[in-house]
Amino acid sequence: MIYSTATVPVNPEGETRLTRGQAWAGLELKARDARLFLPPGLCTRCEVVEESATHFIREATIGGAELREIVVLEPERKASFFQAAGLREGVIVNELYEDEDGALQLRFYCYLGLRGKAPNSPEEQADQAQLDGDNGYKAALLSTLKRTRELLAEGKL
Repeated sequence: MIYSTATVPVNPEGETRLTRGQAWAGLELKARDARLFLPPGLCTRCEVVEESATHFIREATIGGAELREIVVLEPERKASFFQAAGLREGVIVNELYEDEDGALQLRFYCYLGLRGKAPNSPEEQADQAQLDGDNGYKAALLSTLKRTRELLAEGKL
C-alpha cells in the first residue's frame, strides 16, 4: 500500500494572506476542475459528471491516465477523492486545519493501492517515491495555494 502525506502553511511569510474561506474556495475549484491548477498539459480533461447533495463524481485525464473519482467535500475543512476507477484505488485527502499555534495549514494524505499490482510491488514503490518526491504532492499543495492567490488577485475567487 502507498501512504503519503505532506503539510504546508497556507500563509507563509511574504505571501498574500488567504483566509480559510479563500483557501477553501481554491480547493473546491481544484476539485471541480483540476486543469486550472495542474501544470499545463498534465490534466487534459476534468469534468463533473454527476452531483448530489453529499458528493459529486468527476472524470479526468491526468498524465494520460483516465480516472473517475467520487469527491466528498466537508466545506472549509476537507476534500476527499475516492478512486472509483483508474490506475489507483483508495482515497486522497486535502485538509485545512489550524496547527497548535493557530496557523492555517494545508495537508495532503493518501492511502492507495495500484489496481492489479501486488502490495509493495516495484510499481507501488515507484509510485510511493513519486508522491513523496520533490514534484509530488507537497509541490501540488504549494502550486494550489499559488494558483489560489493568482485567482484571488484576478478577482476570480
